[in-house]
Amino acid sequence: MNPRNRRPHLLLAAATSAIALLTGCTGDRPADRQAEIAARGSSVMPFDLERTTHRFAKADTGGTQTVVADDPRSTDQIALIRQHLTAEVERFRAGDFADPARIHGTEMPGLAELRAHGGRIAITYENTPDGARVTYTTDDDKLRDALHHWFDAQVSDHGEHATG
Repeated sequence: MNPRNRRPHLLLAAATSAIALLTGCTGDRPADRQAEIAARGSSVMPFDLERTTHRFAKADTGGTQTVVADDPRSTDQIALIRQHLTAEVERFRAGDFADPARIHGTEMPGLAELRAHGGRIAITYENTPDGARVTYTTDDDKLRDALHHWFDAQVSDHGEHATG
């Protein structure tokens, strides 16, 4: 290849690499990302990801996030799920989504919008027999979309530990 013809290719390769590094898209396989998320999650979530499942269900008004113990007789995991989600709900109501940012990164889809919700999302907590549920409700279409993007990112990042 003529050196003149190579220059645009080299510039394109350099630009692509720079964008990948700046956005965090380094070509990691999903399994690598999920392992990284599980490791970070263990420093934020007190329950065992290997013994629990996150469920995310979208709705026209927001959605629900349910975390359950895989074994409904696992009272220790159920207690840890409830403890964690009770505290998270209080933080989320105040726009504090630092824990999801620590686990998934500050560029997590939907996160910036959720941090700025300013009370336009009603966030409620309830116990379930095998864990707990958080319901997010809003009449703001942009916030609903942000919640849905946030749910999708969690399902992707948590792999086998989450369903959507």
